[in-house]
Amino acid sequence: MKLFSFQLIPMLTTLFIWGGVVYLAYRIYRKQQEKAKVWKVAISVFIGLFSFSINLEVVSFAVLPLGVWVLYFFLRGQEGRWERYRRFAWLGFWSNYLFLAAGLITLPIEQVVYPEDKAETYLSTVENASIISIHPSAKDLELEKERLLEQLPSMEQQKIYSEQWYYDTYVDNDEQKMNERFPYQLVGTSSRWGSGVDTMIFIEENGKGLLISTSKKQVYFQFDESVLKRMGS
Repeated sequence: MKLFSFQLIPMLTTLFIWGGVVYLAYRIYRKQQEKAKVWKVAISVFIGLFSFSINLEVVSFAVLPLGVWVLYFFLRGQEGRWERYRRFAWLGFWSNYLFLAAGLITLPIEQVVYPEDKAETYLSTVENASIISIHPSAKDLELEKERLLEQLPSMEQQKIYSEQWYYDTYVDNDEQKMNERFPYQLVGTSSRWGSGVDTMIFIEENGKGLLISTSKKQVYFQFDESVLKRMGS
């Protein structure tokens, strides 16, 4: 079980964008004749980020500068305050589009570095891997880590037949002879470093398939040789 996971590419992108925002704020600050207070500059930029946005499938478009309006409402009655901080507030608002652009660039990069159709994205470290039985139909088997490691690069993603699997397991079988399709859970593994993917991995009863559950989806992979063997053999 991983104690900490993170998405490397979005994190680096966010740091890069914030670095650019800080640089632009510094340039504005340098040009001021009457210097603003640095901590108030930071607050102005932060408040400026707040906006009314239109959310599409994977992106969000900032439309109305709510933060800028709020800052104007509080500073308009104080002589010179709004003029001193308004550019920082607008910088915060327009930064939304920098993050939008970064997100659009990041998505295809992530797909290349961490492809969703490759098992190695979800199952990178197997040195400490083992299996636990999670259903009474599970047999006394153990994991062949070497065979699993050898077959990882060639594993192919397959379609998940949820409805058919349900009927095969719970409808077409005698209740006393019912076998779970995935009676083993694979533990002691981790996803590829920097992917930020947390997984639960289940092994098919014949040892030739993996059902991988993440917070967003399920994927199913098959390989040619079983990765399970009788204990002690």
